[in-house]
Amino acid sequence: MGENELPQLLASPKTGEEQFHRSGLPLERQKTLNEFWRWAGSDLVDNTFRGWLAEFIVASALGLAEGIRDSWGVHDLIMTSPKLTIQVKCSAYLQSWLQGKYSAISFDIRPKRAWNPATGKLEGPPKRHSDIYIFCIHQHKDKHSVDPMDLDQWEFYVLRTQTLDEKFPEQKKLPLSSLLALQPLIKANYQTLKPQIDQWATQK
Repeated sequence: MGENELPQLLASPKTGEEQFHRSGLPLERQKTLNEFWRWAGSDLVDNTFRGWLAEFIVASALGLAEGIRDSWGVHDLIMTSPKLTIQVKCSAYLQSWLQGKYSAISFDIRPKRAWNPATGKLEGPPKRHSDIYIFCIHQHKDKHSVDPMDLDQWEFYVLRTQTLDEKFPEQKKLPLSSLLALQPLIKANYQTLKPQIDQWATQK
């Protein structure tokens, strides 16, 4: 590392009880990190936040939810047994805002250059980097009972990245109709996602 370079920061897990302070001195009205999380992340239907939630749900289903989400990693998740690298994509019919109709289900599949946080640079040509994609659909359609924490409101489709590269090498968006036409390897719910992936991986 050069004299003027700033090193990569590695985050450590937080408990939520950490307190905001001023140069180490407590505030008169104490505020904790947990309060920030509640303030920033309580809208689970939010279109941006829901993508992170979907990653956590998949990580939880696959036994990978320990540690910290890597925002800059070339893969969203990595399984070691079976060895698989995973991209997680999310879409939903319902949004937080007033809707005249359900949102169309589609997923971002654009090839991307890999960001290396250790070097602070984009590396290599645009490509899809993981072995498989897990497409998460929050399939619930009733705003009065929508609850992204109800795992029965989700369904999951698994597709080889190779299939996307063969059929849609440069396409940026994948609508639900195109996903289904590709005949995904797996259609699963929360409980069956890991067993089905394990079974497929041992047979491939």
